Amino acid sequence: MKNWAADVGPLLSGLGKEVMGAAARVAHAAFGDKPFEIVAYSGYGNAVRAHVYGRVLEKHNVGASTDADSTLKNLLHTYRRAEADPLAFAEVTVKYAGKTTAMKADDEGFFGGWIELDAPLDGDEEWREYSVELVSPRRSDTDYVKGSGEVLVAPASARFGVISDLDDTVIQSRISNFLHAARTVMLGNARTRLPFPGVAAFYQALRNGVGGDEKNPIFYVSSSPWNIYDVIAEFMDLQKVPKGPIILRDWDIGWSALSSSHHFGHKGVAIRNIMQLYPALQFILIGDTSQHDPEIYRQIVSEFPNRVAAIYIRDVTRSAGRSASVKKLAAEVLTAHSTLVLAEDTLGAAKHAAEKGWISSDSLPDVKEEKRADEGKDDTKAPAPGGGEPTSGESPKVIE
Repeated sequence: MKNWAADVGPLLSGLGKEVMGAAARVAHAAFGDKPFEIVAYSGYGNAVRAHVYGRVLEKHNVGASTDADSTLKNLLHTYRRAEADPLAFAEVTVKYAGKTTAMKADDEGFFGGWIELDAPLDGDEEWREYSVELVSPRRSDTDYVKGSGEVLVAPASARFGVISDLDDTVIQSRISNFLHAARTVMLGNARTRLPFPGVAAFYQALRNGVGGDEKNPIFYVSSSPWNIYDVIAEFMDLQKVPKGPIILRDWDIGWSALSSSHHFGHKGVAIRNIMQLYPALQFILIGDTSQHDPEIYRQIVSEFPNRVAAIYIRDVTRSAGRSASVKKLAAEVLTAHSTLVLAEDTLGAAKHAAEKGWISSDSLPDVKEEKRADEGKDDTKAPAPGGGEPTSGESPKVIE
C-alpha cells in the first residue's frame, strides 16, 4: 500500500496554521453576534444506559445538497464545515428518558458521555429522542440554544449486531490515495459520493436477518471527522443504507492523525463500548484492506472470545502483499473460533452470510440486482478503489 503521508507535509502545515487561528478566535466568537447551534449526533443504548455525542458550534449555514450544486459550492460548504468556530467548554444539559444529565464540552465544543437511567426503559422502540440545551455561556436570559438527537436501543428481537467501517467499505473514498480522498471530501457532496455496489441491500439483509424482521442493529464506526457528519448521514439516507449510529472522530491536524495508533485507538474504543453495552449479542464486523480494519478486528476477537461471529473484509487494495497479511490474520482468527472472509465484492460476502444463516437466501437476488444498478451501464458510477468490482459474482476468498 502506498504511504501518502510524505505527500501532505505542506498541506498539513498550512492547515495547522488555519486551525491555530480558528482556536484563537474561539473566545471572541463565543461572545460575538454570530448564532450558535447544538448538533446532536445519533447515540446508542440499552434499557438502563445510553451514550450520546454532540457539538456546540457556530452555525455554518450548510443545507442539504442538490443535484445542481457546483464544485465551487461544494468546496465552499467544505470550508464552512471545517471553519465553523466551536463554543469551547460550553456547559449543556442532556434530557433523555426522564433523566437530565449535565455535560461539559471540550476545547473544540464536543460533548458526550454515558447517561445512567433511574429506571429501565418501557416498550421496545428502536429509536428514542433526546434533547440538549446550552446552559453556559449564554448571551441573555432569552437566548436559548437547543438541539435534539436520537438513541438507538437494540430491540429484544435482535439476534446479532453489525459494526461497519464507512470509508472504502460502504462509501467509495479511496482513502489509500490522499489526493483522491481529499478531492472526494473537499469537492463533492452527499449526492456525488458513491456506494460500493450492493452495499445497501446487503446491509438491509443483515438488519432483517434470516427471520426477515430481526431488526439487528448496525453501527458505523469511522475515522472520518465529525465535521462531515451531515454529508455522511445524508448519503446514507439517499442510498437507503440502513440507519444506525455514526461514530466519527475529531478532525485532528497533525502527523498523529495519520498514524496507525490513532486509527486503532479511536475505532477500538468505539467498538469496545458497543460490544460491552450488549453482552448478549454476537457481532459481525465489516471493513476493508485500505487501513487497519483487519488488525483492529483481530484484536477485538482476542478481547471478546466467542462474540465475533464473522469478519468481512473488502479487498480494495488488490495487493498481493496486503492479501497475504490479511490471510495470515484470518488463520489467527480461525484459531480463535471465528471467521475472516476476504471478499472481492458485496455479493460474495452476502452469499457467505446466507450460507451461515445470518441472512435469508431470498435476499441474494436483491443484493445482485442492486449491485448491477450501482455498477451502472452509463458510466455514472466510478470504479471502486484498486480497480472495478468484479462482475462475475463468484464466491469470496474464505479461510475457514
